[in-house]
Amino acid sequence: MAKTKFFNRELSWIEFNARVLSESTRKELPLLERLRFLAITESNFDEFFQVRVASIKRRLHDSMGKPLHADSSGLTDLNVLKKISEKTRALVKLQYATLMNDVLPSLAKEGFVYTSPKNYTQAQEAFAENLFMHEIFPLLTPLRTDTDVFPHVGALCLTAAFLLEPMAGVKKMKTALSTSQEKDIVALVQIPSGINRIIWLPSSGKTKQFALIDDIIRLYGTKLFPGYKVQETMLFKIARDADFAVNEDSGEHFIKAMEEVLEKRQSSFAVRMTYDFPSEKLLNFLKRKLKLSDDDIYEAGAILDPSSMEELFSIEGAEKYVYPDWEHFFPGTLPDEGTYWNVFRQQDILLNVPYESYEPVVNFIRQAAQDSQVLAIKMTLYRTGSNSPIVQALKEAAQNGKQVTVFVELKARFDEKRNISWAEELEKAGAIVVYGIVNLKVHAKICLIVRRESDGIRRYAHIGTGNYNPKTAKLYQDLSIFTTNHELVNDATLFFNVISGYSALQTMHHLYMAPVTLKSRLLELIEREIQQSTRETPGHIVAKMNSLCHPQIIEALYKASCAGVKIELNIRGICTLIPGVKGMSENIKVVSIVDRYLEHSRIFYFQNGGSEEIYLSSADWMERNLDKRIELMFPVSDKKVFKSVKEILFLYFQDNTHSHVLQKNGSWKALAPEKNEQEVRVQEILYKKYKKKADIKKNMPRAEFTVRRK
Repeated sequence: MAKTKFFNRELSWIEFNARVLSESTRKELPLLERLRFLAITESNFDEFFQVRVASIKRRLHDSMGKPLHADSSGLTDLNVLKKISEKTRALVKLQYATLMNDVLPSLAKEGFVYTSPKNYTQAQEAFAENLFMHEIFPLLTPLRTDTDVFPHVGALCLTAAFLLEPMAGVKKMKTALSTSQEKDIVALVQIPSGINRIIWLPSSGKTKQFALIDDIIRLYGTKLFPGYKVQETMLFKIARDADFAVNEDSGEHFIKAMEEVLEKRQSSFAVRMTYDFPSEKLLNFLKRKLKLSDDDIYEAGAILDPSSMEELFSIEGAEKYVYPDWEHFFPGTLPDEGTYWNVFRQQDILLNVPYESYEPVVNFIRQAAQDSQVLAIKMTLYRTGSNSPIVQALKEAAQNGKQVTVFVELKARFDEKRNISWAEELEKAGAIVVYGIVNLKVHAKICLIVRRESDGIRRYAHIGTGNYNPKTAKLYQDLSIFTTNHELVNDATLFFNVISGYSALQTMHHLYMAPVTLKSRLLELIEREIQQSTRETPGHIVAKMNSLCHPQIIEALYKASCAGVKIELNIRGICTLIPGVKGMSENIKVVSIVDRYLEHSRIFYFQNGGSEEIYLSSADWMERNLDKRIELMFPVSDKKVFKSVKEILFLYFQDNTHSHVLQKNGSWKALAPEKNEQEVRVQEILYKKYKKKADIKKNMPRAEFTVRRK
């Protein structure tokens, strides 16, 4: 039996980011895709420190003087912070070594050369200086630091620090605020984010050389400080606490309260600093001013922040250095022209993005907006992205006189500002906008359309695992279903009545809603599998999700394992369950797949003694999803759709090229094909499957024609 029943959540997340980083080290991947994985690793760490690490630090601050308590993994908050620092430091070292010693040299061999200032030719120096004086210099604002109030340094903004020394005969300038006794003179300059970081230098032959705007600013920084010598420079970036909770009792002032939260993020306490090359004086100065410890600072020893080098993806001939283009195929079950109502009346339609196009979802809402028979549209929106065609369609529907009710989650972290903006647009267009629910995030993904037809009112629903976001639907794998199933659309109606705030909780028979019935239903399904499991016919649970860390669910899975139930879990991110422990979890296997698409769907299979059941859900098996959010889980009842979903789910456990297996010590072992074993890459298999379907449809003779009438 293991010493503890759970891995630590934060350390499990770091293991996930290590799997993301490992993709950048795969030499068989296209060069720019490797750079992309380095950038994703960086962005992931930024959010992790802003949210998770910040919350731990605040918790420690609030409990100062009180005894430290261990979590379910046996670690105190201090233990966790120490381990986070150690593990992150090792990954940062690998991340930047991969960038500087592998990816950039490989790009150089292809003719795209990063050139540091010490290697500029005379012509390049002249070009860089001219660029600095005419296009960069006017954008820069040097900030003094020898004042009572330390200047504001924005969260995640690249900033250059300059250590200055007055030239002979020049007195140190003072301000009315200057009372500091600092010996060193330090100035800060934020790197402008409004212009490209990549600067293409004059080059000869076929080679294309590029510099970074931060290199040029540091090289000619002396021009910012006449009368001073620049002794040392250092580029840094800080992550600040972003784990603010909005006042849920703000009532009609909720939007203003949310806007105040967004303002606080830019000036909250620092939780992490990353810098390129060390300058002892500048480093000590910033640590002191930002109140950071040695465990909070990370040396890159390289170009800082690969996530801001996206311009390299638009270089000439970039298609050679990225994944081969994979088309998003239009579903063969839907007509290329005309409306979908007739098809949806006859059968449920499964959509598997990004292999299939997201266009049917957009069309579904557009058609509803323009259809004179449609009476109402009800929809939840969490993250829709910028310039959303879905928001435009909803505005059009409201302007066309339809009753449009949109449940907007303003608390979708880092999308709050955008959500506030288009929620106000929807209101101006005439839509009813409900700004979430007090103390709960609305994370469910559902749309209900009410239409008057010849035989009466009919309801059409779209329910899925992913956000209503056409942009991420090209990168995130998600499943959704269009349905007119009477039980589901009836439950959907009850669901919207409940979350609108005008209805008492009503019993839904086919939609399971968190935080009310979803968790209890999952526990019932696991317990049922236990009761039906025998030595001859053991039970079987197969589940795919983003994260698993709900202690009640994990305890139930341990109980099922001890009862002989075979449990297969595909967990992309956090997993605090410990698999493979005799007497606790020997019948549980956990795998994780990281590939070109982000695995985002939640699929749950229960053998049920041969009467198999499959559910799709917006919820991961986490406390925040099952206890603190509005989520939905629903059964797949259409036989054809059921067969497709089951095939998709089981295929994920055959991958041997991009799959990792969780070990009982918390490490992950990368799978590779055995000798003479065929390579299985699940994402490629799925792509080819949908391509084959599209090719068959393309080659079929046209059976219907759309007639144009006056």
